[in-house]
This record gives sequence, structure tokens and C-alpha cells, in this order.
Amino acid sequence: MTRARNALIDLSATPYYHLIARCVRRAFLCGEDKYSGKNFDHRREWLVERMKLLSSVFAIEIAAYAIMSNHYHIVVKVNKQTALDWSDDDVIKRWYQLYNGDSLVDRYISGEVFDDATMTFFNEIVSKWRLRLYDISWYMKNLNEFIAKEANKEDNCTGKYWEGRYKSQALLDERALLSCMAYVDLNPIRANMANTLEESDFTSIQERLLHFKAQIKGSKKAQLNPSQNIPQKDEPAHISQPTELKPFAGEYIAGTIPFSLLDYFELVDWSGRHVHPKKTGYISHSIPRVLVTLNIEETVWLEQVQSFRRQYANFAGSKHALSRQAAKNDVKWYKGAG
Repeated sequence: MTRARNALIDLSATPYYHLIARCVRRAFLCGEDKYSGKNFDHRREWLVERMKLLSSVFAIEIAAYAIMSNHYHIVVKVNKQTALDWSDDDVIKRWYQLYNGDSLVDRYISGEVFDDATMTFFNEIVSKWRLRLYDISWYMKNLNEFIAKEANKEDNCTGKYWEGRYKSQALLDERALLSCMAYVDLNPIRANMANTLEESDFTSIQERLLHFKAQIKGSKKAQLNPSQNIPQKDEPAHISQPTELKPFAGEYIAGTIPFSLLDYFELVDWSGRHVHPKKTGYISHSIPRVLVTLNIEETVWLEQVQSFRRQYANFAGSKHALSRQAAKNDVKWYKGAG
């Protein structure tokens, strides 16, 4: 049964969401179409560039992404309080990066002094824009409409490009966040489109890994394990992370993903070597440190990163978190709780 979007996006429950959109036409979002012989890989660049531009405008950060042949995944964090803390001028500047704005706001920008009645109308406009700038639906609207227009122009056609509205999953706890991010980053590995994380084109794990390796090149403080080809040891404090992705920084550090970057690299690499349909070579017999910390069984974890989308519906998390959210929304249960 279709549910209203405001029943699926509950920022009081969690700021993290897994978003998926799929093409409706046979023509590929990206990759090579065996029927037409055309290659659409450049559309992946459109998507990545657009989602990053939107995240610089909206109070919505990208935690993970994967651009596949006819669909894409994004894991985002909504920073509602950040948007509420913006000044009116901040809101206007951001909104004007995407839209023409409003004539009344143009007068404000030019320095006109408003009377009380006019100021009330002005405040209503800015408040509406502020709400939209941390609204996932407005983020996805801007992303999907832009790609649809560009693809239709290139295909010399009109009509629907996306398969209905986007799908969303609320990630109710740290375990759901971590497993969903790994699920998203491992999409090309599971689909046998890539053999290694570095070969997983247009994924956040590839971007993070290549950025890290560029940072540590020539450094003696961090090395690569030749059998795993992932960074080893704790990352040096001065090593930066991609500025357009939400950073990892370990536990209890505000504004970051609550896990170590190197622990995440280890976890995703280890998981990929188990789930790849034709993977050969070294597989560590030691369980990644994150799984030990979160007390997650190896088999349970591997099942989650292979079938996360099927295990849960619109809400993902522990049985306790799902039961609590179901009670809050006055429903009997959510998929994954039973």
C-alpha cells in the first residue's frame, strides 16, 4: 500500500535515509545499451555532479552513493537544525542557486526597506524556502527533474523518465546506517560489474578510497596491505576526506559518521570478498573490528549487505527500533521486525 511521504520521512526518528530511483524506459541511465549500441556512462557524471551541487545548497549531506545502469542509490543525512540556523540571507542565496526567486525578495536584495505588512509576506516566502531546503522530496525533485530533462534532450524524446516517485528507507540506528552504506557501496561488486572497490566506478567507496590513497601516497604513516589493497593502520590526523561526502571520524564526534574510515574500508572490502559471485583470492579469516564492536554475527551481516533492500521496507533497524517506530505511527509492525 502506498503511504504518504510525510509518514515515511520522520526527522524526529532519524536524519539518515536510503533513497532509490529507477528509470522507466528501456534506455539506460548509464552504461552500454546492448539493443541500441549506445553508451550512456556520461550520465553517471551528470548524477554525481548534480547530487553534490544540491548537497552544497540543501542541508542534506551525502553519506554513500552508487550509480548503476538503470537506477541509483543515495544514503543521505538531513541536517534540519543547520537549515533552521541559517540567516534569511543564507536561505535566499542558496535558493537563488536553483531558482529565479521572487520579485519581493529581489526588492529586499536591492536594499528596499519594507513596512510591517510587506515584511510579513517576505518572512513567509523565506520560511517556505527554508523548509524546502531540508526537504528530501525537494532534493530528489531537483535531482531527478534535471537528469530527466537532460536525458530526454539527448534521446530526442519527451515523456516520463523515472519509475514513479523515489523510494526511501529510514535508517533508524547505527547498525542500519552501516549495513545500508555497505549495501550501497557493494552494488557493483554484487552485480559482477567490478572485482575490487577501486574498480567500482561511480560509488562513494571508490571516491573515498582513491582520495585516501592520494593523501597517503609516499607517507610512511599508513600502508596498503598487498593482499587486500586497502589502507592499513589508523589514518593520520592530517589526512583529509572528500569534502562533498559526509566524513567518518569514529564515535562521539559531532557531525560525522560514527565509525573509523579505515574500519569501514576493512569492513566493505571483507564483505565484498564474500559476496562477489566469482571472487577469488585472499579472504581474511578475522572478523572486521566494526562487527565485533557492534556485536553483529558474520552470517547476519553478509545477509544484510546482500539483501538490505528486501529485508526491510520503508524503515530499517533493530527489532526494537522498528517496533518503536511502528507504535509511533500507529501500525502493528514493519517488515524486518518479525
